[in-house]
Amino acid sequence: MSTTECKITSFVVPRELRVNVLPRYLGHHYVTGESLVYDWATRLNRSYDGGRWHFFTLSNGGFYMAPAETGRVHVRWHLNGYSDMMGADAFGITVTLFALCHLAEKTLDDTIIERFHQLRQFATQHVEAANILRAID
Repeated sequence: MSTTECKITSFVVPRELRVNVLPRYLGHHYVTGESLVYDWATRLNRSYDGGRWHFFTLSNGGFYMAPAETGRVHVRWHLNGYSDMMGADAFGITVTLFALCHLAEKTLDDTIIERFHQLRQFATQHVEAANILRAID
């Protein structure tokens, strides 16, 4: 990390404030965006069958969602040959990146594109950055 690059921090959103997160970060695409996150979780982890998720905001203006479960999960994406284990937080970042990319392609909305780049920037600083970046490559 260069001296001009700041460390991006994440903050878990309290349960009572979660209702505001997706509309704030995805605008009128929030319902579709949330659905895409869960859809991508199913695509990338065959054993995913739902559950509670945490919402996180980022100090650079981005956000992501991650499963509340803290265990490691097997992530597989056949289109790039990725297959490996990652923690729930890294899985959430990966899934949210896939969902944001998908949503950006569908909507061509500059705000959604910016959200993708904000989260990707955070992902490069994550402890599991190598795994996340290999998965989305």
